[in-house]
Amino acid sequence: MLPGPTNVPERVMNAMLKPIINHRGSEFHALYSSIEENLKSVFQTKNDIFILTASGTGGVECAVSNLVNPGDKVIVPVFGVFSERISEKIRRRMGVPIEIVVPFGYAPRASEIEEVIDREPDVKAIFIVYNETSTGVTVRDLPEIGRIAKKRDLLLIVDAVSVLGGDVLPVDEWGIDVCITASQKCLACPPGLSILSVSQEALEKAAATKGRPIYFDFLKLKESADKKETPFTPAIPLLYALDEALKLIKEEGLEKRFERHKRCAEAFYSAFEALGLSIFPKEKLSRSNTVVAVNVPRGVDEHAVTKIMWEKYNVQIAGGMGKLKGKIFRIGNMGIISKKEVLATIHAFACAINEAGYAVDLKKGLETVEAVFQG
Repeated sequence: MLPGPTNVPERVMNAMLKPIINHRGSEFHALYSSIEENLKSVFQTKNDIFILTASGTGGVECAVSNLVNPGDKVIVPVFGVFSERISEKIRRRMGVPIEIVVPFGYAPRASEIEEVIDREPDVKAIFIVYNETSTGVTVRDLPEIGRIAKKRDLLLIVDAVSVLGGDVLPVDEWGIDVCITASQKCLACPPGLSILSVSQEALEKAAATKGRPIYFDFLKLKESADKKETPFTPAIPLLYALDEALKLIKEEGLEKRFERHKRCAEAFYSAFEALGLSIFPKEKLSRSNTVVAVNVPRGVDEHAVTKIMWEKYNVQIAGGMGKLKGKIFRIGNMGIISKKEVLATIHAFACAINEAGYAVDLKKGLETVEAVFQG
């Protein structure tokens, strides 16, 4: 129950047992075509899709390296560890991140971004994390931010690593030029792949970018994707796994998948509140449906609770990152998630925190989960 990597269905794991094939041959072309078609459905886009043998961080770095020239101003709302990393990547490209610093636990607003554009008319792009994995906050203003970007003729780049496939994100409808995700989160696939959807406008910008990387070059990725290939040797077993994971998503249907994640998140939030804990995101609307962040009660050792959960109850959750280390619990609500997993997690958590010296009512927590699913 970590916020990534997540549990992987047996069908997906077994898919990796297929023989290695020629990544320049017809078998690979058929595999790539299947993956590309189903990825476009999940991204809800007609844009190009690029698949990298890299983690989600590699995908974010790929976008920055292709779209930021030295001196380019890029708006970056900073409201967690992963948005902080985007600023750092832009600095290393000698770009200028125009930060909108938002207190952790809150989401940036579209109005704040528009105010910055008015002050900085030479801004080139907006780079935003849709779902901040470190805080459990989702930017519900993203559709409006997309409209602002299009109206102001700015590129919109979205880090959707911990949310795509688990919550609503229609890339084309929301005007997103580059959307980045990774295999090991809501797609319920093993880690090791980063996936990007890239618009024609972003490709044109990349063509004018100085010092593009070799491995992460958008134009090389485009050239290869048109041939149903990757520029360099891909992790073929992971592509088998991704193909199977996407077939599972197609069988379930996106809307049903989103609703399932939403219902499980609601059960988690309600149960934790029934146990007497408070939710970390400060506004209910911005609570993530894929990463549930809960405050650690005063006097409780976060590490002791997570250690008991794992060693005694065989359930793993995460603690806080960076300045939130020791202050919050984080639960991954992604991929293989249902009432069964929610009940098992709440049971393990309640027992562990009781053993750590903080009294909660286990029965009340479990009954709350049941009530949400029955309702």
